[in-house]
Amino acid sequence: MMASDLQERNRPDAAERVGEGVSRFPVTGMTCAACARRIEKVLNRRVGVRSANVNFATGEATVRYDPDQVDGATIAGVVEDAGYGVVRSAPAVPPGSGAASDDRADGAETIEESEVVEKAHAAEFRDTLRRFLVAAVLSLPVLVLAMSHGRIDFPGMNGVQFLLTAPVVLYAGAPIYRAALAAFRHRAADMNTLISLGTGTAFLYSTVATLFPFLFVPAVPPTRGAPHSAMPMSDSVPVYFEAAAVIIALVLLGRLLESRARGQTGEAIRKLIGLRAKTARVLRDGRETDVPIAQVLVGDIVLVRPGEKIATDGVVVEGRTTVDESMLTGESLPVEKTVGADVFGATMNRTGAIRFRATRVGGDTVLAQIVRLVKEAQGHRAPIARLADVISGVFTPVVLGIAVVTFLVWLLLGPAENRFTFALMNFVAVLIIACPCALGLATPTAILVGTGRGAELGVLIKGGASLERAHQVRTVVLDKTGTITEGRPVVTDLVSVGDIGEEELLRLIASAERGSEHPLGEAIVRAAGERGLSLAEGTDFQATPGRGIKANIEGRTILLGNERWMERHGVRFERWESAIRALAEAGKTPMYVASDGVPAGWIAVADPVRPGVVAALSGLRRMGIEVVMFTGDHPSTAAAVAKTVGITQFRAEMLPEMKAEEIRRLRTEGKVVAMVGDGINDAPALALADVGMAIGTGTDIAMETADITLVRGDLRGVVTAIALSRATMRTIRWNLFQAFVYNALGIPLAAGLFYPWTGWLLSPVIASLAMSLSSVSVVTNSLRLRGFRPPVA
Repeated sequence: MMASDLQERNRPDAAERVGEGVSRFPVTGMTCAACARRIEKVLNRRVGVRSANVNFATGEATVRYDPDQVDGATIAGVVEDAGYGVVRSAPAVPPGSGAASDDRADGAETIEESEVVEKAHAAEFRDTLRRFLVAAVLSLPVLVLAMSHGRIDFPGMNGVQFLLTAPVVLYAGAPIYRAALAAFRHRAADMNTLISLGTGTAFLYSTVATLFPFLFVPAVPPTRGAPHSAMPMSDSVPVYFEAAAVIIALVLLGRLLESRARGQTGEAIRKLIGLRAKTARVLRDGRETDVPIAQVLVGDIVLVRPGEKIATDGVVVEGRTTVDESMLTGESLPVEKTVGADVFGATMNRTGAIRFRATRVGGDTVLAQIVRLVKEAQGHRAPIARLADVISGVFTPVVLGIAVVTFLVWLLLGPAENRFTFALMNFVAVLIIACPCALGLATPTAILVGTGRGAELGVLIKGGASLERAHQVRTVVLDKTGTITEGRPVVTDLVSVGDIGEEELLRLIASAERGSEHPLGEAIVRAAGERGLSLAEGTDFQATPGRGIKANIEGRTILLGNERWMERHGVRFERWESAIRALAEAGKTPMYVASDGVPAGWIAVADPVRPGVVAALSGLRRMGIEVVMFTGDHPSTAAAVAKTVGITQFRAEMLPEMKAEEIRRLRTEGKVVAMVGDGINDAPALALADVGMAIGTGTDIAMETADITLVRGDLRGVVTAIALSRATMRTIRWNLFQAFVYNALGIPLAAGLFYPWTGWLLSPVIASLAMSLSSVSVVTNSLRLRGFRPPVA
């Protein structure tokens, strides 16, 4: 199967991408997770829209649609009709419009889109800041007048409060009321509805009480000698302008703090984007030319000097250097690069000047793919988020009902001297304290930070569902070749027993294997090359599959193969049988060497264990996770490798379909299974596992085949992924607990449930402050994940 075919087969949305347009754009004006859900519902009802995902945490919408029925501009218009803003500088992607379109559909311009999003949200933050400053400056004197409790009193005081509060409500609070109106038009209710009803009720009541006081205070019969027209002064009617003004100011303050905190949750993406080079030095028409990074083309020869960033992905064609690839792998040690080595954009060239041929540009680069995967992961909801969505969906109508019941009960049973105002303030307090902001932020902010932190550690998690499933894993299945081992055989032992020295023996057998495509032969030739040996041309070459080879090298007849090959040619190795058998028992592949019919020695080749495997397996065991090894190798080789790394359970001589069947069997036993493989031969098993983890260099197919990609190619990433998932889920549960407890305790207190026995009541102003701080506390708790450290370094 071709890699590209497998890539499409394993991509979750491969079928959907055929004839499909993709539109990604920032959405402004969202104030809670309910806003994101409402936009999704409106978009999904639109004919031609196949799927819509709106991420409140990142402020972006991703819409997949049928271009024959709808276009990107129409989709943006639907969002605007719903009462929200759209930044249109990130255009839609029509299908089949060339490379740019294809790239973009795969996230080619994800980096540019991220910059657009940053600018849009910065502008929205500045607008909120202006409105908050107006609200804070004007509400402060209103609060002072209200809290003076008669110590400050003058004619027209209520009128002054009205004049100060009106701009707060009409200007500073305008976005809140517009959002509530938009929700009402779509027969929905959210936190804006609750805030608008609460502050609007307090403001309207106080305004009417100020302008028409006689509606609330009956005329007092004139006493003897007093003018018959005597009426109470307007200031004798209690008003609650401070509730409306201060609540709006506190809500805006909460949104500012929340926005700033949410901005920090995307720090990982911004750090990755900030790493890319801005220009590249390319060789065109025999001259070195500095061009913007966007103008680099596939096939360009790019020059990089020491201390410069590598502009894009490519292959070294000249020079030698070391490269800091920590941005890609998290590994701090520099990697040596010579001719033929791959280099990646945004990594830092350290010691030497090199030239490389650009092989990937724009959205095909590893950096762009990482940014795209992280952003998509942050936009996907984890299953646990559905609980919060369901609760939030019914929460607001229930709260409205509780608020109305509270008002009616206290209107009937409240203190006789101020029943109406007593009922009104409890009504407002219930509406404000019950805003489900914290509930809506509990899950997306933790996923945002968790997946971003994972990217920094070289663990790319494809979505919230993958992140959630990983914490449940109790069995990890490891493919041997390319996962536990390097996947590339190397010469481990070379023994000479005749009159030929070791290096000469290696030169002869490497000459015999020259041009071989067999992995073992390639390992021998590579070992000779590493020692700088000059190979000779062979003649009379013969090869028998599964046995060995025969060739004439510089007048010597060289035999290289297994024991049966030697027996066939009458060469005996009985004297050294125990030493050679020990190599096989250690998981190595010994090959006998004879020269002119006489034993000359033996050479052993093995696939070495990857660095960090033993530490990773130890970490998994400490986490209570069962480890099983799958391999297609002979049982004796499998047993040797398993013993070396400390694995007690393994299955040998397994074909790809047998691996998939075994994964299915483990799952039927009730085990939550993670499969770790190279993303190509293990594709069926990766697809069947609860969590598929591709181990590789973060390029091409490895990033598309599994739920989680371990960019470092290090099994310690498995431990990191599971530990990060567990930490993220703990954070989400604590966030949800905070949000539930906050509302469970706050609503009864605000409704005055404890008032008859304790005299406790909750001021609407205090309720507003508590509501804002609860949201900030949830985001702050999620931000703690930025300090996550892998349990195995």
